[in-house]
Amino acid sequence: LDRAIAEHDLIVTTYALMAKDRAQLAEQTWRRVVLDEAQHIKNSGTVQAKAAFAIPADHKLALTGTPVENRLDELRSILDFANPGMLGRPSDFRKRFSVPIERENDESAVSRLRAITSPFILRRVKTDPTVISDLPEKNEMTVRANLTAEQAALYKAVVDEMMAQIADAKGMKRKGAVLSALTRLKQVCNHPAHFLSDGSPVLKRGQHRSGKIGLVEDMLDSILGDNEKALLFTQFREFGELVAPYFAERFGTEVPFLHGGVSKAKRDEMVEKFQSDDGPPIMMLSLKAGGTGLNLTAANHVVHLDRWWNPAVENQATDRAFRIGQRKNVEVRKLLCVGTVEERIDSMLVSKQDLANLAVGTGENWVTEMDTAELQELFRLSEDAVGE
Repeated sequence: LDRAIAEHDLIVTTYALMAKDRAQLAEQTWRRVVLDEAQHIKNSGTVQAKAAFAIPADHKLALTGTPVENRLDELRSILDFANPGMLGRPSDFRKRFSVPIERENDESAVSRLRAITSPFILRRVKTDPTVISDLPEKNEMTVRANLTAEQAALYKAVVDEMMAQIADAKGMKRKGAVLSALTRLKQVCNHPAHFLSDGSPVLKRGQHRSGKIGLVEDMLDSILGDNEKALLFTQFREFGELVAPYFAERFGTEVPFLHGGVSKAKRDEMVEKFQSDDGPPIMMLSLKAGGTGLNLTAANHVVHLDRWWNPAVENQATDRAFRIGQRKNVEVRKLLCVGTVEERIDSMLVSKQDLANLAVGTGENWVTEMDTAELQELFRLSEDAVGE
C-alpha cells in the first residue's frame, strides 16, 4: 500500500478498506482528503469514523446529501471531520444545540447553529438552474387514504393497549411502549396483514382491506395506462414482500423488490432491467436499501407508501428518479391515512419547516417526550378516518 500511495497522485478507497488500512493511511502526509457520502461517519464513535478522523491532511472536504438522518449530532460529527473542534465536545454540542432544537424547537438555537456552520457549508440543490440547467420539474403532493373498518378496529386496539401500558410506566419502559405503538400503527395503516403477520391475503372477498393499497392500485392503473414507470418505497421489508406479489399479479408484470437482503449482483440486475425500455414498469424498494447509490431515471413517479418523517431520508429515496438523466417531470406522492397519527405528525412537521430546512431529521424519538394527554391526542382515531 505504501508503494502504491507513493507512485500515484490520487488514491480511491472504500470506507471498509479505510478502516482496515487505518494505520498505514494515518502515517502518510496527505494534501487533501475527500469523503463522499460522508454520512458514513455520522456516528463519531464507529471504527469508520475514527479511521477518517485519524488521516492527517492540509485540506478536508465532506460531501453528503444527508448531513442529518436521525440526530443533530450527526452534523457535528461530519463538521468535526472537516473542521476539527469547531462545534466543541459532543456533550457541549448536545447542551447548546441538540436538546434545544430537537426537543424544544428553539428558533434562537437554530439561528445560532446556522450562523456558526454556514461559512463552512456550501449547499447546492438540483433545482438551481446554475447547477443543472435541464432538470425537469419535481411535483410533490401528500395523498390521503381512508382506513377500512378492519384497519380502524386494529388501530383503536393498539392505541388502547399503549395508553394502558404508559399509565404507570416511566423512563425507557415508557419510551419503548410509545415507539412500539408508533411502529404498529404504521403497520395497521399499511395493511391489516402487515400488522397481524398472519399470511392472510391482500383482498378479502374481492374487497380491499387497506385504503392505502386501494389508492395505490388506482394510481398504478393510471401510471401504467400512460406507459410510465413507478418506484414504490416502504420502510418495512415485510410490507414489500406482501404487496409486491399482489401488484405483480394484479398488473400482469414482474415487480422486483430491492431490499437489504438482495445481493449486489441481483441488485445490479434489477436496476439494469428496470432501466431498460421493456423492463418492468413497477419497482418496490425498502427506503434504506434503495435510498442511495441507485440511478432509476426510467421512473418518473415516486410513491412513499409509509412515512419516515425525515425529509432528508425521503428526499434521498426520491432522488433515485429525480436526478441527472431524468427527462420527464417527476411526480412524488407521499401517502398517509386520514384522522390518524400519520396525518397529525405530517402536519406538525410541515408547520416546522424551518427545522426541516436545517436538515434536522430527528426520526421519531421526539414523540416519546410528549406527556400522556399529548400522546392521547396525537394517536387518537378521528371520526373521519374510515371511508364509506
